[in-house]
Amino acid sequence: MATTTAGPRTTAAPTAALTESAAALVPLLRENAARTEADRMVTEENIAALSEAGLFRLTVPRRFGGHEADFRTFLEVTAELARGCGSTAWVTTLINVCNWMVGLYPERAQRDVWGENPDARVCGVLAPSATSRAVDGGLVVSGRWGFASGSLHSQWASLGIPVVDGSGRQIDQGAALIPLDELTIEDTWYVAGMRGTGSNTLVAQDVFVPAHRILSVTRSVQGGYPTEHKDEALYRSALVPVLALVLAGPQVGLAQAGLDVVTASLAKGRGISYTFYERASEAPSTQIQLAEAAQLVDTARLHLMRAADDIDSWAARGAYMPFETRARVRMDTGYVARRSREALDLLLSIQGAGSFAEANPLQRIWCDQETGSRHAVINPAIAGELYGRALLGIEEQVTPLI
Repeated sequence: MATTTAGPRTTAAPTAALTESAAALVPLLRENAARTEADRMVTEENIAALSEAGLFRLTVPRRFGGHEADFRTFLEVTAELARGCGSTAWVTTLINVCNWMVGLYPERAQRDVWGENPDARVCGVLAPSATSRAVDGGLVVSGRWGFASGSLHSQWASLGIPVVDGSGRQIDQGAALIPLDELTIEDTWYVAGMRGTGSNTLVAQDVFVPAHRILSVTRSVQGGYPTEHKDEALYRSALVPVLALVLAGPQVGLAQAGLDVVTASLAKGRGISYTFYERASEAPSTQIQLAEAAQLVDTARLHLMRAADDIDSWAARGAYMPFETRARVRMDTGYVARRSREALDLLLSIQGAGSFAEANPLQRIWCDQETGSRHAVINPAIAGELYGRALLGIEEQVTPLI
């Protein structure tokens, strides 16, 4: 078994402590949410607080001083953060899942990232929107990668590339680890929701990537990870279920944030315009809608955590998650997004047109959820199609990302 001299092995924080740390940050994130949105990047105060709490190191190996937390804990943390700020929760999600991906690379690559800086953060884009040229010892890469959430707060990026041989023929799809200081960031993120994620475009021009920092995505989809540390259960987790499901954590948190806002508003005793109800909370229609919204949030959370437990349990037993279960996790991800959107829709109806006033946090929560829940990997329709095919035993699928 390979060893590392990267630094002292630390004792990971208890999972409950990590969730409690996230909950403690909600008031700060909520206070800074409007500024994060206006600045189109997470405020440095939030970044510093998350770093101090160790919440960017959820998935960093213990060998490098990280928590090496399971995915149930990961999702509990990011859902909690989204109660304060959707953009901050999204950036925390993407950095942590990209950090997890680094744990799949050979230890030499892991040392490149964390050996000198255990607090290094990684962003990433899986789509192979680049060109590659084979040279001695690796590849020379040029390309553009859009929607690089967290890139404004990271030191490294894991970016999708075509892997080619000496003749230029593509032989694989890979993910290349590249230092951010070898890339440029183009300011392209002008959107209605999740504005604070700073999901700009990364650009590479003839950047050399050594072979040990290129992960085979094709083999990884089937669980063929090159990490030498096969005893670390976290880095046996199924690739695509992880990459999809983590995006649903902030969806549940945003729906819960909406429930928090509306419940607090109702407690203040406002009425319903153009009715005899002086207190909206006394109206049966309000009571029923609020109950239905809360149940939808619960339903989304139950599916989220069931899928997380599936990922964790298969990894713990040392077996790669079977195809049909991986397809169901994709289905669960889309289902969480749909139920979370439905919950927020009911909550907006309770609150009325005033929900969309700029001073009302519901409008930002709504914009963030409507944007984030439409990430391509979440797409409920595609998820349903691929899960249905899996259930019917149809071998031809609509995507290799299962």
